Amino acid sequence: MLELLAILSVSAAGGLRLALPLLVIGLVQGESLWSKVPILARFDPAWVVGVLAAWSGLELFIITHPWGQRFLMLIQLIFSPAVGAILGMTLADLTDTPVWLIGLIGGLLALLLQLVQVGWFFRLGKLPHWFIIGQDLLCILLVLFGVHAPKPGGLIALLLLWLAIRSAKDWRQQAYSRRVQR
Repeated sequence: MLELLAILSVSAAGGLRLALPLLVIGLVQGESLWSKVPILARFDPAWVVGVLAAWSGLELFIITHPWGQRFLMLIQLIFSPAVGAILGMTLADLTDTPVWLIGLIGGLLALLLQLVQVGWFFRLGKLPHWFIIGQDLLCILLVLFGVHAPKPGGLIALLLLWLAIRSAKDWRQQAYSRRVQR
């Protein structure tokens, strides 16, 4: 059960940001860096660090502008399932569960969290700066908890899942009430 909580934790981090959780999970592994990460293990670690650090910096810079947030939302929406699956499969060697199933669960959780972020973005018009900083901190914490303390990380991921479902339910009720009023 703890392994599943760890997988949910790192997959939820993949639903918040793309490069930052991959960068953190590689650095947490120590000397082996990305040797256990399914796709990134094929590349030279120096290149992986450079690309992930550059993309993390770009995410931080570009998200401060409204047009940058829209562009980044599109990119994150497309690639978040893959990042969630990669992060989930990285921790899948701890369980007896098939790797493809872990990847599917991780990818779906990351996609769901990203869809809710897109919904909130279009609902609010722009995400506040404190929210963006909080996302980055939560992303780092989820990866660290997923690797070192799976119980709190998994509980945070389940809380995020509950918030996502709650947001979708509220949006649906508001849309229904608007249709009824017309």
